[in-house]
Amino acid sequence: MTSATSRTYQTHQAYESYQTSQRELFQFLEDRFACAQACTECARECALRASLVEPGGAEQQELLRRKGIMCAEVCDATCRVLSEDNRLDEAGIRAQLEWCRTVCLECAHVFDRHPGAERSAAACRACTEACTEFMATLA
Repeated sequence: MTSATSRTYQTHQAYESYQTSQRELFQFLEDRFACAQACTECARECALRASLVEPGGAEQQELLRRKGIMCAEVCDATCRVLSEDNRLDEAGIRAQLEWCRTVCLECAHVFDRHPGAERSAAACRACTEACTEFMATLA
């Protein structure tokens, strides 16, 4: 290989590496945004569902209300973590996502037992999936 050909080849490799890292960055940001969006939607659905239940109702109704409120709060906090430049390290973000996944899945199971809460259960499952997918992009 001549010197000029070698430099051209090295430049081409560097450019391909740059393009790959750019695509990975875009994918990371898209997954992060999708997760934050799913958290927002889940928080909205859970807060709405919890507001439809009267405090102090039957035991199952009270469980639904408490799980809905907790899920809304955890999803809201997770969305803030993902949306703001809060200087949390990867381990902190991973812990927040894992907490959100766990709470959303528990909440979905509670919603499954109540007629009319299907949409809220689906939002919880979508959030769980989005958190899982985003966690896969973390190193």
